[in-house]
Amino acid sequence: MSLKIPEEEIMSCGNLACQGCGANIAMRHALKALGRNTALIIPACCWSVIDGPFPYSSVNVPIFHTAFAAASSTAVGVKAAFEILKKKTTVVAWTGDGSTYDIGLGTLSGSAERNDDMIYVCYDNEAYMNTGVQRSSATPAGAWTTTTPANYPKKNQKKDIISIMASHRIPYIATTSVAYPEDMVEKFKKAKNIKGMRFILIFCPCPTGWKYPPQFTVKLARLAVLSKLFPLLEIEDGIKWKLTKKISRPQPIKEYLQLQGRFKHLKEKDLKEIQDTIDMNWELLLKKLDK
Repeated sequence: MSLKIPEEEIMSCGNLACQGCGANIAMRHALKALGRNTALIIPACCWSVIDGPFPYSSVNVPIFHTAFAAASSTAVGVKAAFEILKKKTTVVAWTGDGSTYDIGLGTLSGSAERNDDMIYVCYDNEAYMNTGVQRSSATPAGAWTTTTPANYPKKNQKKDIISIMASHRIPYIATTSVAYPEDMVEKFKKAKNIKGMRFILIFCPCPTGWKYPPQFTVKLARLAVLSKLFPLLEIEDGIKWKLTKKISRPQPIKEYLQLQGRFKHLKEKDLKEIQDTIDMNWELLLKKLDK
């Protein structure tokens, strides 16, 4: 893409994130795209800690911390307050996968059905990282967590949150990755200028929960895209699906998996099953793309 990333740094250089935190990178680029006239609604998640203890804040925009299940409903109220004040502030629900896929899914679905005017962001690190790396429905099959140990890894496939959101026919859905910041910035800028419900899913590797050296965060995020595990796409009105990153030479998933300690217990047959599932999901995706 020819788009340049805005130079202004809205997020401060120091906070409480772990080294190599993918969610930290995601927030930095999202704020660059959204600008200072933004208000964040943050439920219980890693970012409710990363931001820092009151009265300090690393993001330099207004934040409303709320309960686990209440991100979207709180965002609706905050947006209504800004409208009464006649302020055109971009309201963003900034949530983790536990809030989005699990605990807050009901209120998220309600907001999507009503087409509430907000940007709902899920930074997906595939487990409840803030409370000790417990599995969520975003945790992939085969992964270790503290509640799915190596002898009993997660068996269920990751919930398809994108298809769930697409079924609500909201105006805009996008997937992004911390390995492709220009793609991310472009999608956030586009979402900012759309009225109604917008949903953005960000792929955010977690060194602590995924058990890898922190310098591999961007590499893993890129491998997830290049192996077709995490497609970069946009969906308009729930029916117009478009890839924003085409993969001409897909990489095998093996390298991505072997870089992470959470998958070290997997055998060759397990790797093959994961690869087969990725290939099947990709073929299903191709059938949905707008021709």
